[in-house]
Amino acid sequence: MSSSYGKVDEREHVTLEARRKSRKRITIIVVSLLVLVGIVIGAVFGTMANKKSTTVETNDNGDSISVSVKAVCDVTLHKDKCFETVGSAPNASSLNPEQLFIYAVKITIAEATKALNAFSSSGDNTTMHACVELLDLTIDNLENTLTSSQNGDVTLPELVSDLRTWLSSAETYQDTCIETLAESNHPDSKTFGESQLKNATELTSNALAIITWLGKIADSFKLRRRLLSADVAVNFNVGRRLLQSTDLRRVANIVVAKDGSGKYKTISRALKDVPEKSDKRTVIYVKKGVYFENVKVEKTMWNVVVVGDGGDKSIVSGKLNVIDGTPTFQSATFAVFGKGFMARDMGFINTAGPSKHQAVALMVSADLAAFYRCTMNAYQDTLYVHAQRQFYRECTIIGTVDFIFGNAASVLQNCKILPRRPMKGQQNTITAQGRKDPNQNTGISIHRCNISPLGNLTGVQTFLGRPWKDFSTTVIMESSLNGFIDPKGWLPWVGDSAPDTIFYGEYKNTGAGASTKNRVKWKGLRFLSTKEANRFTVKPFIDGERWLPTTKVPFRSGL
Repeated sequence: MSSSYGKVDEREHVTLEARRKSRKRITIIVVSLLVLVGIVIGAVFGTMANKKSTTVETNDNGDSISVSVKAVCDVTLHKDKCFETVGSAPNASSLNPEQLFIYAVKITIAEATKALNAFSSSGDNTTMHACVELLDLTIDNLENTLTSSQNGDVTLPELVSDLRTWLSSAETYQDTCIETLAESNHPDSKTFGESQLKNATELTSNALAIITWLGKIADSFKLRRRLLSADVAVNFNVGRRLLQSTDLRRVANIVVAKDGSGKYKTISRALKDVPEKSDKRTVIYVKKGVYFENVKVEKTMWNVVVVGDGGDKSIVSGKLNVIDGTPTFQSATFAVFGKGFMARDMGFINTAGPSKHQAVALMVSADLAAFYRCTMNAYQDTLYVHAQRQFYRECTIIGTVDFIFGNAASVLQNCKILPRRPMKGQQNTITAQGRKDPNQNTGISIHRCNISPLGNLTGVQTFLGRPWKDFSTTVIMESSLNGFIDPKGWLPWVGDSAPDTIFYGEYKNTGAGASTKNRVKWKGLRFLSTKEANRFTVKPFIDGERWLPTTKVPFRSGL
Protein backbone atom coordinates (compact mmCIF):
# COMPACT_ATOMS: atom_id res chain seq x y z
CA MET A 1 0.00 0.00 0.00
CA SER A 2 1.25 3.45 -0.82
CA SER A 3 -0.23 5.21 2.20
CA SER A 4 -0.73 4.08 5.77
CA TYR A 5 -3.80 4.47 7.95
CA GLY A 6 -3.00 6.95 10.77
CA LYS A 7 -5.00 8.92 13.30
CA VAL A 8 -7.01 11.94 12.15
CA ASP A 9 -5.98 15.15 13.88
CA GLU A 10 -8.53 17.35 15.66
CA ARG A 11 -8.87 19.98 12.93
CA GLU A 12 -9.53 17.31 10.30
CA HIS A 13 -12.08 15.67 12.60
CA VAL A 14 -14.02 18.96 12.99
CA THR A 15 -13.95 19.52 9.22
CA LEU A 16 -15.20 15.98 8.52
CA GLU A 17 -18.03 16.37 11.05
CA ALA A 18 -19.07 19.67 9.45
CA ARG A 19 -19.13 18.02 6.02
CA ARG A 20 -21.19 15.10 7.31
CA LYS A 21 -23.76 17.44 8.86
CA SER A 22 -23.90 19.54 5.70
CA ARG A 23 -24.47 16.45 3.54
CA LYS A 24 -27.16 15.25 5.92
CA ARG A 25 -28.99 18.62 5.74
CA ILE A 26 -28.81 18.62 1.92
CA THR A 27 -30.15 15.03 1.79
CA ILE A 28 -33.07 15.94 4.08
CA ILE A 29 -33.90 19.00 1.94
CA VAL A 30 -33.77 16.98 -1.33
CA VAL A 31 -35.92 14.15 0.08
CA SER A 32 -38.41 16.67 1.45
CA LEU A 33 -38.64 18.39 -1.94
CA LEU A 34 -39.18 15.05 -3.71
CA VAL A 35 -41.94 14.13 -1.25
CA LEU A 36 -43.54 17.55 -1.76
CA VAL A 37 -43.41 17.17 -5.56
CA GLY A 38 -44.93 13.69 -5.21
CA ILE A 39 -47.76 15.06 -3.08
CA VAL A 40 -48.45 17.84 -5.58
CA ILE A 41 -48.48 15.43 -8.54
CA GLY A 42 -50.65 13.05 -6.52
CA ALA A 43 -53.13 15.78 -5.73
CA VAL A 44 -53.33 16.92 -9.35
CA PHE A 45 -53.53 13.41 -10.78
CA GLY A 46 -55.94 12.26 -8.11
CA THR A 47 -58.22 15.18 -8.87
CA MET A 48 -58.05 14.52 -12.58
CA ALA A 49 -58.34 10.75 -12.47
CA ASN A 50 -60.92 10.25 -9.76
CA LYS A 51 -63.24 13.25 -9.92
CA LYS A 52 -65.33 14.86 -12.59
CA SER A 53 -63.21 17.73 -13.81
CA THR A 54 -65.45 20.73 -14.34
CA THR A 55 -62.77 23.40 -13.98
CA VAL A 56 -62.51 25.29 -17.23
CA GLU A 57 -59.51 27.03 -18.79
CA THR A 58 -58.94 28.48 -22.23
CA ASN A 59 -56.57 27.38 -24.95
CA ASP A 60 -54.49 29.61 -27.23
CA ASN A 61 -57.56 30.39 -29.37
CA GLY A 62 -59.55 31.53 -26.37
CA ASP A 63 -61.84 28.46 -26.44
CA SER A 64 -62.85 27.07 -23.06
CA ILE A 65 -61.47 23.62 -22.22
CA SER A 66 -61.37 21.38 -19.15
CA VAL A 67 -58.30 20.95 -16.95
CA SER A 68 -58.05 17.31 -18.06
CA VAL A 69 -58.12 18.18 -21.78
CA LYS A 70 -55.49 20.88 -21.29
CA ALA A 71 -53.31 18.50 -19.26
CA VAL A 72 -53.33 15.74 -21.90
CA CYS A 73 -53.02 18.05 -24.90
CA ASP A 74 -50.14 20.03 -23.41
CA VAL A 75 -47.90 16.91 -23.54
CA THR A 76 -48.58 16.15 -27.23
CA LEU A 77 -46.47 17.12 -30.25
CA HIS A 78 -49.53 18.27 -32.21
CA LYS A 79 -51.37 20.37 -29.64
CA ASP A 80 -53.81 22.12 -31.98
CA LYS A 81 -54.88 18.78 -33.41
CA CYS A 82 -55.35 17.45 -29.88
CA PHE A 83 -57.54 20.38 -28.75
CA GLU A 84 -59.54 20.09 -31.98
CA THR A 85 -60.16 16.33 -31.61
CA VAL A 86 -59.84 15.22 -27.97
CA GLY A 87 -61.27 18.57 -26.86
CA SER A 88 -64.44 17.89 -28.84
CA ALA A 89 -65.11 14.51 -27.21
CA PRO A 90 -68.67 14.09 -25.93
CA ASN A 91 -68.70 15.35 -22.33
CA ALA A 92 -64.98 16.18 -22.62
CA SER A 93 -65.15 18.42 -19.55
CA SER A 94 -66.18 15.51 -17.35
CA LEU A 95 -63.67 12.93 -18.64
CA ASN A 96 -60.47 12.09 -16.77
CA PRO A 97 -57.11 11.69 -18.60
CA GLU A 98 -57.42 7.90 -18.95
CA GLN A 99 -60.86 8.27 -20.55
CA LEU A 100 -59.52 10.99 -22.84
CA PHE A 101 -56.68 8.65 -23.87
CA ILE A 102 -59.21 5.96 -24.83
CA TYR A 103 -61.15 8.53 -26.85
CA ALA A 104 -57.90 9.62 -28.55
CA VAL A 105 -57.28 6.01 -29.64
CA LYS A 106 -60.84 5.67 -30.98
CA ILE A 107 -60.57 8.74 -33.22
CA THR A 108 -57.14 7.57 -34.39
CA ILE A 109 -58.67 4.26 -35.51
CA ALA A 110 -61.34 6.17 -37.44
CA GLU A 111 -58.72 8.30 -39.24
CA ALA A 112 -56.47 5.31 -40.00
CA THR A 113 -59.48 3.47 -41.44
CA LYS A 114 -60.24 6.44 -43.71
CA ALA A 115 -56.65 6.38 -44.93
CA LEU A 116 -56.80 2.62 -45.51
CA ASN A 117 -59.93 3.03 -47.63
CA ALA A 118 -58.25 5.77 -49.67
CA PHE A 119 -55.21 3.58 -50.38
CA SER A 120 -57.36 0.52 -51.13
CA SER A 121 -59.20 2.37 -53.89
CA SER A 122 -56.25 4.36 -55.25
CA GLY A 123 -54.73 1.88 -57.68
CA ASP A 124 -53.34 -1.58 -58.13
CA ASN A 125 -49.57 -1.37 -57.80
CA THR A 126 -46.87 -2.76 -55.52
CA THR A 127 -46.36 0.32 -53.36
CA MET A 128 -50.09 0.86 -52.80
CA HIS A 129 -50.40 -2.81 -51.82
CA ALA A 130 -47.57 -2.31 -49.32
CA CYS A 131 -49.36 0.70 -47.81
CA VAL A 132 -52.62 -1.22 -47.55
CA GLU A 133 -50.81 -3.96 -45.63
CA LEU A 134 -49.05 -1.43 -43.40
CA LEU A 135 -52.26 0.44 -42.59
CA ASP A 136 -53.95 -2.86 -41.82
CA LEU A 137 -51.15 -3.51 -39.30
CA THR A 138 -51.58 0.04 -37.96
CA ILE A 139 -55.25 -0.56 -37.26
CA ASP A 140 -54.54 -3.93 -35.63
CA ASN A 141 -52.14 -2.27 -33.20
CA LEU A 142 -54.55 0.58 -32.48
CA GLU A 143 -57.35 -1.92 -31.82
CA ASN A 144 -55.06 -3.93 -29.50
CA THR A 145 -54.42 -0.67 -27.65
CA LEU A 146 -58.12 0.14 -27.38
CA THR A 147 -59.21 -3.35 -26.32
CA SER A 148 -56.53 -3.61 -23.65
CA SER A 149 -57.22 -0.08 -22.34
CA GLN A 150 -60.89 -0.95 -21.87
CA ASN A 151 -60.14 -4.23 -20.09
CA GLY A 152 -61.50 -3.74 -16.57
CA ASP A 153 -59.30 -6.49 -15.11
CA VAL A 154 -56.10 -4.43 -15.39
CA THR A 155 -55.40 -0.79 -14.74
CA LEU A 156 -53.92 1.45 -17.40
CA PRO A 157 -50.59 1.93 -15.56
CA GLU A 158 -50.06 -1.85 -15.68
CA LEU A 159 -50.40 -1.77 -19.47
CA VAL A 160 -48.20 1.23 -20.29
CA SER A 161 -45.33 -0.79 -21.73
CA ASP A 162 -47.59 -2.77 -24.08
CA LEU A 163 -49.60 0.28 -25.13
CA ARG A 164 -46.48 2.30 -25.92
CA THR A 165 -45.09 -0.59 -27.95
CA TRP A 166 -48.26 -0.95 -30.03
CA LEU A 167 -48.65 2.79 -30.60
CA SER A 168 -44.95 3.13 -31.44
CA SER A 169 -45.42 0.34 -33.97
CA ALA A 170 -48.59 1.91 -35.41
CA GLU A 171 -46.60 5.08 -36.02
CA THR A 172 -43.74 3.10 -37.59
CA TYR A 173 -46.11 1.31 -39.99
CA GLN A 174 -47.48 4.62 -41.27
CA ASP A 175 -43.95 5.99 -41.62
CA THR A 176 -42.90 2.89 -43.59
CA CYS A 177 -45.80 3.48 -45.98
CA ILE A 178 -44.44 6.96 -46.79
CA GLU A 179 -40.90 5.56 -47.18
CA THR A 180 -42.20 2.89 -49.55
CA LEU A 181 -43.98 5.51 -51.65
CA ALA A 182 -40.78 7.59 -51.74
CA GLU A 183 -38.83 4.57 -53.03
CA SER A 184 -41.21 4.25 -55.98
CA ASN A 185 -39.83 7.52 -57.44
CA HIS A 186 -43.36 8.76 -58.17
CA PRO A 187 -43.62 12.15 -56.41
CA ASP A 188 -47.41 12.14 -56.80
CA SER A 189 -47.68 8.90 -54.84
CA LYS A 190 -45.65 10.28 -51.93
CA THR A 191 -47.68 13.52 -51.89
CA PHE A 192 -50.91 11.49 -51.96
CA GLY A 193 -49.69 9.30 -49.10
CA GLU A 194 -48.60 12.20 -46.91
CA SER A 195 -51.92 14.00 -47.36
CA GLN A 196 -53.97 10.85 -46.67
CA LEU A 197 -51.94 9.96 -43.58
CA LYS A 198 -51.46 13.43 -42.05
CA ASN A 199 -54.36 13.17 -39.60
CA ALA A 200 -53.76 9.53 -38.67
CA THR A 201 -50.02 10.02 -38.01
CA GLU A 202 -50.57 13.14 -35.90
CA LEU A 203 -53.33 11.47 -33.88
CA THR A 204 -51.21 8.34 -33.34
CA SER A 205 -48.34 10.50 -32.10
CA ASN A 206 -50.69 12.35 -29.74
CA ALA A 207 -52.13 9.14 -28.28
CA LEU A 208 -48.58 7.87 -27.75
CA ALA A 209 -47.59 11.11 -25.99
CA ILE A 210 -50.60 10.87 -23.67
CA ILE A 211 -49.94 7.27 -22.59
CA THR A 212 -46.22 8.06 -22.13
CA TRP A 213 -47.18 10.93 -19.82
CA LEU A 214 -49.67 8.79 -17.91
CA GLY A 215 -46.95 6.16 -17.54
CA LYS A 216 -44.56 8.68 -16.00
CA ILE A 217 -47.20 9.71 -13.47
CA ALA A 218 -47.92 6.07 -12.68
CA ASP A 219 -44.19 5.41 -12.23
CA SER A 220 -43.92 8.26 -9.75
CA PHE A 221 -46.46 6.41 -7.61
CA LYS A 222 -44.70 3.07 -8.04
CA LEU A 223 -47.64 1.72 -9.99
CA ARG A 224 -45.31 -0.28 -12.20
CA ARG A 225 -46.67 -3.34 -13.93
CA ARG A 226 -46.95 -6.27 -11.58
CA LEU A 227 -45.92 -8.55 -14.41
CA LEU A 228 -42.70 -6.64 -14.96
CA SER A 229 -41.72 -6.46 -11.32
CA ALA A 230 -42.42 -10.13 -10.65
CA ASP A 231 -39.26 -12.11 -10.00
CA VAL A 232 -38.72 -14.62 -12.78
CA ALA A 233 -36.13 -17.23 -11.98
CA VAL A 234 -34.24 -18.19 -15.11
CA ASN A 235 -32.13 -21.31 -14.95
CA PHE A 236 -29.79 -20.96 -17.92
CA ASN A 237 -28.64 -24.59 -17.74
CA VAL A 238 -32.20 -25.87 -17.85
CA GLY A 239 -32.87 -23.53 -20.79
CA ARG A 240 -29.92 -24.90 -22.72
CA ARG A 241 -30.84 -28.51 -21.97
CA LEU A 242 -34.40 -28.01 -23.18
CA LEU A 243 -33.06 -26.39 -26.31
CA GLN A 244 -31.02 -29.41 -27.41
CA SER A 245 -31.91 -29.54 -31.10
CA THR A 246 -33.20 -33.11 -30.93
CA ASP A 247 -35.91 -32.11 -28.45
CA LEU A 248 -37.66 -29.57 -30.68
CA ARG A 249 -37.15 -31.66 -33.80
CA ARG A 250 -38.70 -34.67 -32.08
CA VAL A 251 -41.80 -32.76 -31.01
CA ALA A 252 -42.21 -30.91 -34.34
CA ASN A 253 -45.79 -30.60 -35.59
CA ILE A 254 -44.62 -30.33 -39.20
CA VAL A 255 -41.41 -31.48 -40.92
CA VAL A 256 -40.13 -29.70 -44.04
CA ALA A 257 -37.47 -31.40 -46.17
CA LYS A 258 -36.01 -30.69 -49.61
CA ASP A 259 -35.44 -34.40 -50.17
CA GLY A 260 -39.10 -35.30 -49.69
CA SER A 261 -38.58 -37.04 -46.32
CA GLY A 262 -40.86 -34.55 -44.56
CA LYS A 263 -44.52 -33.66 -44.93
CA TYR A 264 -43.73 -30.69 -47.21
CA LYS A 265 -40.86 -29.51 -49.39
CA THR A 266 -41.35 -25.77 -48.67
CA ILE A 267 -41.70 -23.70 -45.51
CA SER A 268 -44.42 -21.56 -47.12
CA ARG A 269 -46.61 -24.64 -47.59
CA ALA A 270 -46.01 -25.78 -44.01
CA LEU A 271 -47.13 -22.38 -42.68
CA LYS A 272 -50.56 -22.88 -44.26
CA ASP A 273 -51.19 -25.58 -41.64
CA VAL A 274 -50.60 -23.18 -38.71
CA PRO A 275 -53.87 -22.57 -36.82
CA GLU A 276 -55.02 -18.95 -36.65
CA LYS A 277 -54.14 -16.98 -33.51
CA SER A 278 -53.25 -20.08 -31.54
CA ASP A 279 -51.92 -19.77 -27.99
CA LYS A 280 -50.09 -23.09 -28.47
CA ARG A 281 -46.73 -23.32 -30.20
CA THR A 282 -46.60 -24.83 -33.69
CA VAL A 283 -43.12 -26.29 -34.21
CA ILE A 284 -41.87 -26.57 -37.81
CA TYR A 285 -38.66 -28.54 -38.25
CA VAL A 286 -36.76 -27.52 -41.40
CA LYS A 287 -34.25 -30.21 -42.39
CA LYS A 288 -30.89 -29.18 -43.84
CA GLY A 289 -30.96 -27.80 -47.36
CA VAL A 290 -31.29 -24.50 -49.22
CA TYR A 291 -34.92 -23.43 -49.63
CA PHE A 292 -35.29 -20.96 -52.50
CA GLU A 293 -38.47 -19.17 -51.45
CA ASN A 294 -39.70 -15.91 -49.95
CA VAL A 295 -41.42 -16.85 -46.72
CA LYS A 296 -43.99 -14.78 -44.86
CA VAL A 297 -45.25 -15.62 -41.38
CA GLU A 298 -48.61 -13.85 -41.52
CA LYS A 299 -49.96 -11.74 -38.64
CA THR A 300 -52.55 -14.43 -37.76
CA MET A 301 -49.83 -17.10 -37.35
CA TRP A 302 -49.09 -16.82 -33.64
CA ASN A 303 -46.46 -18.73 -31.67
CA VAL A 304 -44.71 -20.37 -34.62
CA VAL A 305 -41.34 -22.01 -33.89
CA VAL A 306 -39.05 -22.71 -36.86
CA VAL A 307 -36.08 -24.92 -36.00
CA GLY A 308 -33.37 -26.02 -38.40
CA ASP A 309 -30.18 -28.08 -38.41
CA GLY A 310 -27.92 -25.01 -38.13
CA GLY A 311 -27.51 -21.48 -39.44
CA ASP A 312 -25.25 -22.78 -42.21
CA LYS A 313 -27.32 -25.92 -42.95
CA SER A 314 -31.05 -25.01 -43.01
CA ILE A 315 -31.07 -21.92 -45.21
CA VAL A 316 -33.88 -19.83 -46.71
CA SER A 317 -32.60 -17.97 -49.77
CA GLY A 318 -34.12 -15.14 -51.82
CA LYS A 319 -32.97 -12.26 -54.00
CA LEU A 320 -35.70 -9.59 -54.07
CA ASN A 321 -34.32 -6.04 -54.03
CA VAL A 322 -35.10 -2.36 -54.60
CA ILE A 323 -33.14 -1.96 -57.85
CA ASP A 324 -35.25 -4.67 -59.52
CA GLY A 325 -38.47 -3.03 -58.35
CA THR A 326 -39.37 -4.51 -54.95
CA PRO A 327 -39.75 -1.99 -52.07
CA THR A 328 -37.43 -2.55 -49.09
CA PHE A 329 -40.43 -3.47 -46.92
CA GLN A 330 -41.34 -6.31 -49.30
CA SER A 331 -37.83 -7.51 -50.20
CA ALA A 332 -37.22 -9.80 -47.21
CA THR A 333 -36.35 -13.42 -47.89
CA PHE A 334 -38.06 -14.25 -44.58
CA ALA A 335 -40.64 -11.87 -43.09
CA VAL A 336 -42.31 -12.33 -39.70
CA PHE A 337 -45.55 -10.66 -38.59
CA GLY A 338 -47.13 -13.26 -36.27
CA LYS A 339 -46.51 -12.57 -32.58
CA GLY A 340 -44.59 -14.98 -30.35
CA PHE A 341 -42.42 -16.20 -33.24
CA MET A 342 -39.21 -18.05 -32.55
CA ALA A 343 -36.45 -19.37 -34.82
CA ARG A 344 -33.46 -21.46 -33.91
CA ASP A 345 -30.54 -22.83 -35.93
CA MET A 346 -31.76 -21.27 -39.19
CA GLY A 347 -30.05 -19.25 -41.93
CA PHE A 348 -31.68 -16.37 -43.85
CA ILE A 349 -29.91 -15.07 -46.97
CA ASN A 350 -30.55 -12.44 -49.62
CA THR A 351 -28.28 -13.17 -52.59
CA ALA A 352 -29.08 -10.01 -54.61
CA GLY A 353 -25.55 -8.70 -54.03
CA PRO A 354 -24.18 -5.22 -53.25
CA SER A 355 -25.10 -3.63 -56.60
CA LYS A 356 -28.82 -4.18 -55.93
CA HIS A 357 -28.74 -1.91 -52.83
CA GLN A 358 -31.56 -2.56 -50.31
CA ALA A 359 -32.15 -6.32 -50.19
CA VAL A 360 -33.38 -7.69 -46.84
CA ALA A 361 -32.55 -11.20 -45.59
CA LEU A 362 -34.81 -11.15 -42.49
CA MET A 363 -37.54 -8.69 -41.54
CA VAL A 364 -39.23 -8.93 -38.15
CA SER A 365 -42.39 -6.99 -37.43
CA ALA A 366 -43.75 -9.37 -34.79
CA ASP A 367 -44.12 -8.68 -31.10
CA LEU A 368 -42.22 -10.87 -28.61
CA ALA A 369 -40.07 -12.55 -31.28
CA ALA A 370 -36.85 -14.43 -30.45
CA PHE A 371 -34.00 -15.73 -32.62
CA TYR A 372 -31.37 -18.12 -31.30
CA ARG A 373 -28.22 -19.29 -33.14
CA CYS A 374 -29.48 -17.98 -36.48
CA THR A 375 -27.53 -16.42 -39.36
CA MET A 376 -28.67 -13.37 -41.38
CA ASN A 377 -26.53 -12.85 -44.46
CA ALA A 378 -26.78 -10.11 -47.13
CA TYR A 379 -25.18 -6.76 -48.04
CA GLN A 380 -27.28 -3.59 -47.60
CA ASP A 381 -30.19 -3.81 -45.13
CA THR A 382 -29.60 -7.43 -44.00
CA LEU A 383 -31.65 -7.44 -40.79
CA TYR A 384 -34.77 -5.25 -40.69
CA VAL A 385 -35.82 -4.93 -37.04
CA HIS A 386 -39.00 -3.27 -38.24
CA ALA A 387 -41.34 -2.92 -35.24
CA GLN A 388 -42.46 -4.34 -31.86
CA ARG A 389 -40.20 -6.15 -29.29
CA GLN A 390 -37.46 -8.52 -30.45
CA PHE A 391 -34.52 -10.51 -29.04
CA TYR A 392 -31.51 -12.05 -30.83
CA ARG A 393 -29.11 -14.38 -29.02
CA GLU A 394 -25.90 -15.91 -30.37
CA CYS A 395 -26.84 -14.96 -33.93
CA THR A 396 -24.49 -14.03 -36.78
CA ILE A 397 -25.35 -10.92 -38.81
CA ILE A 398 -23.37 -10.19 -41.99
CA GLY A 399 -23.69 -7.08 -44.18
CA THR A 400 -22.42 -3.73 -45.41
CA VAL A 401 -24.61 -0.59 -45.44
CA ASP A 402 -27.13 -0.02 -42.60
CA PHE A 403 -27.27 -3.77 -42.20
CA ILE A 404 -29.09 -3.73 -38.85
CA PHE A 405 -31.88 -1.18 -39.26
CA GLY A 406 -35.49 -0.39 -38.35
CA ASN A 407 -37.56 0.92 -35.46
CA ALA A 408 -38.31 -2.00 -33.16
CA ALA A 409 -37.27 -2.25 -29.51
CA SER A 410 -34.57 -4.84 -30.17
CA VAL A 411 -31.76 -6.38 -28.13
CA LEU A 412 -28.93 -8.30 -29.79
CA GLN A 413 -27.02 -10.28 -27.18
CA ASN A 414 -23.88 -12.42 -27.54
CA CYS A 415 -24.09 -12.07 -31.33
CA LYS A 416 -21.36 -11.96 -33.98
CA ILE A 417 -21.71 -8.84 -36.12
CA LEU A 418 -19.60 -9.14 -39.25
CA PRO A 419 -19.24 -6.24 -41.71
CA ARG A 420 -18.06 -7.40 -45.12
CA ARG A 421 -16.50 -5.71 -48.18
CA PRO A 422 -19.08 -3.41 -49.85
CA MET A 423 -19.20 -2.04 -53.39
CA LYS A 424 -16.26 0.09 -54.45
CA GLY A 425 -16.58 3.58 -52.96
CA GLN A 426 -19.07 2.54 -50.24
CA GLN A 427 -18.57 2.82 -46.49
CA ASN A 428 -19.91 0.26 -44.04
CA THR A 429 -22.47 1.36 -41.44
CA ILE A 430 -23.56 -1.33 -39.00
CA THR A 431 -26.80 0.29 -37.75
CA ALA A 432 -29.42 2.77 -38.97
CA GLN A 433 -32.10 3.16 -36.31
CA GLY A 434 -35.39 4.77 -37.36
CA ARG A 435 -36.99 6.37 -34.29
CA LYS A 436 -38.94 9.43 -35.43
CA ASP A 437 -40.92 10.40 -32.34
CA PRO A 438 -39.42 11.19 -28.90
CA ASN A 439 -42.21 9.20 -27.21
CA GLN A 440 -41.55 5.94 -29.03
CA ASN A 441 -39.97 3.26 -26.81
CA THR A 442 -37.74 1.92 -29.60
CA GLY A 443 -34.03 1.48 -30.29
CA ILE A 444 -31.26 -0.97 -31.15
CA SER A 445 -29.35 -2.35 -28.16
CA ILE A 446 -26.18 -4.31 -28.95
CA HIS A 447 -25.10 -6.06 -25.75
CA ARG A 448 -22.08 -8.32 -25.17
CA CYS A 449 -21.58 -8.83 -28.91
CA ASN A 450 -18.44 -9.27 -30.99
CA ILE A 451 -17.98 -6.86 -33.91
CA SER A 452 -15.21 -7.99 -36.27
CA PRO A 453 -14.58 -7.98 -40.04
CA LEU A 454 -15.61 -10.74 -42.41
CA GLY A 455 -12.58 -10.97 -44.67
CA ASN A 456 -10.17 -8.19 -45.62
CA LEU A 457 -11.62 -4.70 -45.16
CA THR A 458 -8.42 -2.77 -45.84
CA GLY A 459 -9.34 0.62 -47.31
CA VAL A 460 -13.00 0.36 -46.24
CA GLN A 461 -14.25 2.72 -43.53
CA THR A 462 -16.61 0.99 -41.11
CA PHE A 463 -18.82 2.91 -38.67
CA LEU A 464 -21.01 1.75 -35.78
CA GLY A 465 -24.01 3.45 -37.33
CA ARG A 466 -25.67 6.55 -38.70
CA PRO A 467 -28.88 8.29 -37.55
CA TRP A 468 -31.67 7.47 -39.99
CA LYS A 469 -34.28 9.62 -38.19
CA ASP A 470 -34.23 12.58 -35.80
CA PHE A 471 -34.58 10.51 -32.62
CA SER A 472 -32.40 7.59 -33.74
CA THR A 473 -31.52 5.50 -30.65
CA THR A 474 -28.67 2.99 -30.60
CA VAL A 475 -26.45 1.71 -27.79
CA ILE A 476 -23.44 -0.60 -27.86
CA MET A 477 -22.59 -2.06 -24.46
CA GLU A 478 -20.01 -4.47 -23.03
CA SER A 479 -19.12 -5.54 -26.57
CA SER A 480 -15.82 -6.30 -28.27
CA LEU A 481 -15.02 -3.85 -31.08
CA ASN A 482 -12.25 -4.83 -33.47
CA GLY A 483 -9.70 -2.18 -34.50
CA PHE A 484 -11.17 -1.82 -38.00
CA ILE A 485 -13.94 0.44 -36.58
CA ASP A 486 -13.30 4.04 -37.68
CA PRO A 487 -12.01 6.11 -34.70
CA LYS A 488 -14.87 8.62 -35.24
CA GLY A 489 -17.25 5.76 -34.44
CA TRP A 490 -20.36 7.18 -36.07
CA LEU A 491 -21.24 8.65 -39.46
CA PRO A 492 -23.70 11.52 -40.16
CA TRP A 493 -26.74 10.70 -42.33
CA VAL A 494 -26.32 13.98 -44.17
CA GLY A 495 -23.85 16.86 -43.81
CA ASP A 496 -21.15 16.72 -41.18
CA SER A 497 -23.17 16.34 -37.98
CA ALA A 498 -26.29 14.73 -36.51
CA PRO A 499 -29.48 16.06 -34.91
CA ASP A 500 -29.05 16.96 -31.23
CA THR A 501 -32.12 14.81 -30.53
CA ILE A 502 -30.51 11.42 -31.27
CA PHE A 503 -29.45 9.07 -28.45
CA TYR A 504 -26.28 7.15 -29.27
CA GLY A 505 -24.53 5.44 -26.38
CA GLU A 506 -21.39 3.44 -25.70
CA TYR A 507 -20.72 1.60 -22.44
CA LYS A 508 -17.73 -0.45 -21.27
CA ASN A 509 -16.80 -1.80 -24.70
CA THR A 510 -13.41 -3.44 -25.22
CA GLY A 511 -10.95 -3.89 -28.08
CA ALA A 512 -8.98 -1.53 -30.29
CA GLY A 513 -12.16 -0.13 -31.86
CA ALA A 514 -13.68 0.80 -28.48
CA SER A 515 -11.47 3.83 -27.83
CA THR A 516 -13.68 6.92 -27.48
CA LYS A 517 -10.83 9.42 -27.70
CA ASN A 518 -11.49 10.47 -31.31
CA ARG A 519 -15.25 9.92 -31.44
CA VAL A 520 -17.50 12.46 -33.21
CA LYS A 521 -18.39 15.45 -31.02
CA TRP A 522 -22.17 15.16 -31.25
CA LYS A 523 -24.49 16.32 -28.52
CA GLY A 524 -26.48 13.12 -28.97
CA LEU A 525 -23.50 10.78 -28.44
CA ARG A 526 -23.08 9.73 -24.82
CA PHE A 527 -20.63 7.59 -22.92
CA LEU A 528 -23.15 6.03 -20.61
CA SER A 529 -23.28 5.68 -16.85
CA THR A 530 -24.26 2.26 -15.50
CA LYS A 531 -27.73 3.60 -14.71
CA GLU A 532 -28.21 4.90 -18.27
CA ALA A 533 -26.88 1.70 -19.83
CA ASN A 534 -29.18 -0.44 -17.72
CA ARG A 535 -32.24 1.14 -19.41
CA PHE A 536 -31.29 -0.73 -22.60
CA THR A 537 -30.93 -4.20 -21.11
CA VAL A 538 -33.34 -7.09 -21.66
CA LYS A 539 -35.52 -6.58 -18.59
CA PRO A 540 -36.54 -2.91 -18.91
CA PHE A 541 -36.10 -2.37 -22.65
CA ILE A 542 -38.07 -5.30 -24.12
CA ASP A 543 -39.90 -6.56 -20.99
CA GLY A 544 -37.74 -9.65 -21.41
CA GLU A 545 -38.30 -11.23 -18.01
CA ARG A 546 -42.00 -11.39 -18.78
CA TRP A 547 -41.85 -13.40 -22.01
CA LEU A 548 -38.36 -14.74 -22.77
CA PRO A 549 -38.38 -17.54 -20.14
CA THR A 550 -41.19 -19.31 -22.02
CA THR A 551 -39.02 -19.44 -25.18
CA LYS A 552 -36.25 -21.30 -23.31
CA VAL A 553 -33.74 -19.07 -25.13
CA PRO A 554 -30.91 -18.19 -22.72
CA PHE A 555 -30.63 -14.48 -21.92
CA ARG A 556 -28.92 -12.06 -19.59
CA SER A 557 -31.50 -9.83 -17.94
CA GLY A 558 -29.25 -6.91 -17.05
CA LEU A 559 -25.68 -5.71 -17.51
